Amino acid sequence: MTRAEIHARLTAVFRDVFDDDAVEIADATSAKDIRGWDSVKMVKLVLAAEERFGVRMRSREIDALKNEIGRAHV
Repeated sequence: MTRAEIHARLTAVFRDVFDDDAVEIADATSAKDIRGWDSVKMVKLVLAAEERFGVRMRSREIDALKNEIGRAHV
């Protein structure tokens, strides 16, 4: 899977979870950049991404995500 394909799939996940077709994400996107981001949305994002990509994430991997993309302390 190419980087562009991963980005497209992740964008679709974000749009589904936030119910907003205008959501755009980038490498530097943080919780501050997405209106309505909270801890419940974070869980929904993880679950939706796992389903979309057919993977399971460990707790430490999810914690690392919060450190990387959840800079707004969700």
